[in-house]
Amino acid sequence: MKQLNLRQKLRVKEETRNFYNGIFIDLGELVIFTGNVVRQLFQPPFEHRELVKQGFLLGNKSFALVVVTGFIMGLVLTMQMNPILSDFGAQTLLPGVIAVSMVRELGPVITGLICAGKISSGIGAEIAAMRVTEQIDAMEVSGTRPLSYVVASRVMATTIVVPVLVIFADAFSLLGAFLAVNIFEDTSTTLFMNRAFSMLGFIDLFPATLKTVLFGFFIGLIGSYKGYTAGRGTESVGLSANSAVVASSLTIFVIDLIFVLITSIL
Repeated sequence: MKQLNLRQKLRVKEETRNFYNGIFIDLGELVIFTGNVVRQLFQPPFEHRELVKQGFLLGNKSFALVVVTGFIMGLVLTMQMNPILSDFGAQTLLPGVIAVSMVRELGPVITGLICAGKISSGIGAEIAAMRVTEQIDAMEVSGTRPLSYVVASRVMATTIVVPVLVIFADAFSLLGAFLAVNIFEDTSTTLFMNRAFSMLGFIDLFPATLKTVLFGFFIGLIGSYKGYTAGRGTESVGLSANSAVVASSLTIFVIDLIFVLITSIL
């Protein structure tokens, strides 16, 4: 009995050690992969057509969901906060509170998570399928740079597309907030916008914009990395898509936490 318990403890320790070793190895490979991808971004020839194509496809896939989600969030958040502010006689602050909360936090994070679920998983599955069907190997043999054509173009596309999607999410959230405010009282568009933007400053806009760029970069990078390093079996396509969503979502929360800590210090 004691020997059995000892074997179980040793097995648990070994599995734990392998788990942490795998995490550090994966992080190291991701850092090397990131360096190679960034290097491809500055080496001609540049894949402009592929960049425009991927940007349109990736943005078009997520646009409707991002817009609808932003609109509903603005509508619901306004309806939830209006009774609270009414108790303190601060209804006039409602547009500004909604604008600050959406621009600084909710808009970028929710849009980033949506893009992690749709864009990063799609990139991971697509590149993994190319790896399984040996298309990437054929590119390497023929002299085509798969890191530039396949990976770098998608990473740059997500870096550009995600901030644009966040702008649309913020805009439609304000539209939803405007409609919700008019449920309780008649408010003109000009008055609502003046109240909303009066509370926004540089400290709100700059960190929010910068972190959305990082969101887009890592969404494309992690999805590409999971697909590029996929195994040869067909089941690796699903595993790559799933792991890309998990890793991208976790990365978004970590980046957001870092920015919140920095802005709170400043």
